Amino acid sequence: MDFKELLAYRKAFELAMKIFLISKQFPKEEQYSLTDQIRRASRSVCACIAESYRKRTYPAHFKSKLSDADMENSETSVWLDFANACEYINKETHLELLQKSKEVGKLINYMMLNPSKFGVSSK
Repeated sequence: MDFKELLAYRKAFELAMKIFLISKQFPKEEQYSLTDQIRRASRSVCACIAESYRKRTYPAHFKSKLSDADMENSETSVWLDFANACEYINKETHLELLQKSKEVGKLINYMMLNPSKFGVSSK
């Protein structure tokens, strides 16, 4: 299986793309601040999931990269809170994106707790 087939990756990618499209509407003065940060964090979730899957022959590396993905996902939710507080996104959009982020977090944690289901051997 390719990492792109992982549900966690697909959901994280979908969230990152929604954030990208929504953040196009952020004010120009946020381009090198909030816009950049929220895009980087949401994209990093996907990259860390991909890296973890490629490192699945090393159980500690697999879990470590998933932990990084979880961290980036948490950072994404913080930036979403700022976008909402600054009124760049409305409450409904904020809640929708937070729910998607929470779902991604649950999938990442499932992978961490069940590494053998993802081809990780327990050497």
